[in-house]
Amino acid sequence: MGVKGLQSFMQRCCPEVCVPVKLREMASQHVARNTATAHSAGPTLVVDGMACLRHWYTCENWVCGGQWREYMDVLKSWVEAFNSTGIRLVFFFDGVVEEQKRREWVKRRHRVNGQISKIFRHIKEHGEQPGRQLFCLPSGLAAFTSFALRSLGQEVFCSVQEADFEIASYARQHCCMGILGQDSDFIIYDSAPYLSVEKLRINSLTTVLYDRQRFCRAIGLAVTQLPLLACLLGNDVVSTEQMQHIRNNAIATYRKNNPAPDHGAPQVETVLAVSQYVSSLWGGQEEETGHILQCMNLSAPHRELLKRGICSYLLPRQEALQRGVISSCPSACAMEKYVSPETLKACREKHVATEGFMVYPVLCEGVVECSNTLEDEEDAELLPQALVFKPCRQRIYGLLLGHDGSTVDTPAIREWFVFPGNPLKEPDMVHPVPVSLPGGLPSLDLLWFGTGSDVTSLRLTSFLTILDCQDFTELYGTIEVSLLAVLCLVTYIVLQVPAVSQEDVDAYLSQGVCLSMKSPQELQYIKLPFLSSRAVQLGSLYVRGLSNLLGANCASGYPLPNTALMPWHSFDGQLFQSKYLLAHSGTEKTVLLDSDSSCLSLFLHLREKLIETCRKQGRVLQSRPRPNAPDLSRKTTSAPGYRETHAGWTSGCREGWRTTGEVRGEQRHEGGWRERGEERRGQSENDNSERLGERGGHGGGGQHFHPHSYPDHHSGGRHNMSHPPRQSRGRSYRSRGRYQLAPRWSQSPAPGT
Repeated sequence: MGVKGLQSFMQRCCPEVCVPVKLREMASQHVARNTATAHSAGPTLVVDGMACLRHWYTCENWVCGGQWREYMDVLKSWVEAFNSTGIRLVFFFDGVVEEQKRREWVKRRHRVNGQISKIFRHIKEHGEQPGRQLFCLPSGLAAFTSFALRSLGQEVFCSVQEADFEIASYARQHCCMGILGQDSDFIIYDSAPYLSVEKLRINSLTTVLYDRQRFCRAIGLAVTQLPLLACLLGNDVVSTEQMQHIRNNAIATYRKNNPAPDHGAPQVETVLAVSQYVSSLWGGQEEETGHILQCMNLSAPHRELLKRGICSYLLPRQEALQRGVISSCPSACAMEKYVSPETLKACREKHVATEGFMVYPVLCEGVVECSNTLEDEEDAELLPQALVFKPCRQRIYGLLLGHDGSTVDTPAIREWFVFPGNPLKEPDMVHPVPVSLPGGLPSLDLLWFGTGSDVTSLRLTSFLTILDCQDFTELYGTIEVSLLAVLCLVTYIVLQVPAVSQEDVDAYLSQGVCLSMKSPQELQYIKLPFLSSRAVQLGSLYVRGLSNLLGANCASGYPLPNTALMPWHSFDGQLFQSKYLLAHSGTEKTVLLDSDSSCLSLFLHLREKLIETCRKQGRVLQSRPRPNAPDLSRKTTSAPGYRETHAGWTSGCREGWRTTGEVRGEQRHEGGWRERGEERRGQSENDNSERLGERGGHGGGGQHFHPHSYPDHHSGGRHNMSHPPRQSRGRSYRSRGRYQLAPRWSQSPAPGT
């Protein structure tokens, strides 16, 4: 969030602070000024990865789970734009949510949940993705982006403290040319110049620099006084409500000293008034901040809060400048009595280097959090991903914290998982569950540092057992590792979610098998007649599942390469939507697998293994085709150009999907997870059920499809993409003579029918 109103204040009232810069020239000047001290790798730009996500994800489709291949191409081009000019990039991503910022984190999560509700209402009413005003990042984008950048050869760090603090510290310590982000906290830190990613033009490498010294002159403060200003205005540590009385008094004094009829916009006046108030507190530049706080009209709790807020801006070796303010000390690892020092050291190193996932928060913090996911709160059948993958996480915790082969005395993990109906007033206390292995629960030291074929086999067995997929051991080495991951994840989802049908499995597996045959360009050309809100949620569920697989892999000692668990190797949102609609329309398996015999054979093999494993555990897959046309009865007008973007209609086909017959609602609602009242394991799961139950039953407004057989993708018109321009496919794509797109539909449903 940064400092309340400060970014807009600089842009509206301090034009001299906002300096247009050319990064190429800035890099050259930086090298010339710092010849003796500059980093040997050249001019370095520290990048706030979290702030860049919205600017990186420029793919047209964002609601279906992510266009990961296309996104990888965007990242590659972005990185190359800097590297080609000799600018070194160092990326930082949030690795923890500090407890002092938890309240603000929860507030933002609730706000995004409201936006997600609007997204699903739009999809169900219009059968299409909403406009950019409701844009929501695909689930898991932040976590997977850090791995993506590492795969592109970039230096990436995952924070163990507040990421902004680590970014500013690194930039100051390494004499970097600037910090690229979009957070006004970077004007408060006494560190490298703050550059705007929002104003960045990647083709010309130009942006805006927010000049810290000019800003200080504009408001009449010294750099050392900025942390107090930030806290009084409101930031992630000190909320705006907590210092409201200070601001009110400052504004009253400001108006008395500046009797102008127009004081400007309220936030502008607030920044100027509080700046004047802060300046008045100092008798001299050397006066200690701690003494200043004692002189303020504050309660003891508010004074301590201000101290913590100011301390959050003090970088290493800057404490002397602010004597009298408490300094932060890293806390001991929460679970150090359950694991060896060597394991904790390796855990931290893997986390910082973005080679690990989930393990560090469990062992060193005892807290795990997960942000918003695209989930439909009105869908009574599909469980929230937080509950779907809870048994998986419990086994991960059990593997990590199993002490002498037992989890009896291990503490619960505090989970902050966002899903509809969870008020997030307190964390869910989730207890570890031991992993049942033939030889008993192994120690982490053995799993992580042991050698030999027996240990290698033990790692794989541990990973598969966490996912209830022990039977797939024999497949390791016979199919691609990424496909083994697909099979494990889909099998786990089937075992945990009773509402998942044979058609859903066919959609998951067929897109996983066909994805390796397609280039990013091909995937962009896929045209959909409409979107299924249920497929949107299933897509997000899959991607969230990949992050849980990543956690299981890290906990088990990396039996699989992490790269095999990345979504760009097993998932594409548009491709999954297309396979979902085809599978639920009764399309022949040959067509579902792009008429490729090798893909069909592999698909049938994987499906057979999945069905067999599920049957052994008492889960029998059933065919439940969903009606395949959205209910657009509430939509009075079609989106501009909607028909034109799906050329190739024929009146006969349009009549076909109308008259085939509607699948009745009772087929859709075989008993929602709320109504079924399924038993949960452990007290914390019962608590989750109660929270979710507060939402009530399914609110209606769901999709109503009609079965429909879709012809192949030979549509005419100017948008015919059956023969797009050829692109270089590289080694990862099999030569097939010409592009063979996913089966297309001759038309989209008529709105308003």
